[in-house]
Amino acid sequence: MTGHHHQHQQNPPADTDPAEFWDERYGQSDRIWSGRVNPVLAEVAGALPPGAALDLGCGEGGDAIWLARQGWRVTAVDVSAVALERLAAEAARAGVADRITAVRRDVLAEGFPAGRFDLVSAQFFQSPLVLPREKVLPPAAEAVAPGGRLLVVEHGAPPPWSGLDADDPRFASPEEIMAAIALDPDGWETERQGESRRIATHDGHTGELVDHVVLVRRR
Repeated sequence: MTGHHHQHQQNPPADTDPAEFWDERYGQSDRIWSGRVNPVLAEVAGALPPGAALDLGCGEGGDAIWLARQGWRVTAVDVSAVALERLAAEAARAGVADRITAVRRDVLAEGFPAGRFDLVSAQFFQSPLVLPREKVLPPAAEAVAPGGRLLVVEHGAPPPWSGLDADDPRFASPEEIMAAIALDPDGWETERQGESRRIATHDGHTGELVDHVVLVRRR
């Protein structure tokens, strides 16, 4: 779920099993995502001393492998066993398999892995399946160690080539993302809340992508 480019499709039925959906989606091609680190994560994590990171919806592991190369110990969570097999193969190729612990679980149904993390990263945790932010983001914040950070990056608008309406409810404002995390303001400091723009190319189309970014630090 951390891809740069979602193939926007009609939403599947509400009772679709997430593991089956994602395994099938990954099974359709050798690689769905680009394998490159998400740029906002690289910018934020690149400025921090490496520690323990939790990568939510890690997909094929572009972010997890980048973090591990920077010296982070990464717990990488995804609902798709197929994605995690790819992550394991890529991590072995990159020589960082010993720094990455892959965990297959549906965090909505089964909760988060135990432990406290210096960085919890939720990159593009938007999905054609219903994935309510207000259920996922509060426990993501709970998993942050004192002095650690939660980074949430979401698509702020449909990609110009998607044909989707900009008012599509999947695209929450930074304020709405922040509200969904439901933080105690005394315990947290907001380091970033706004948008980040980047130029991207997809199937020969080039356009500006808008990402919404929330970065908060536990005091």
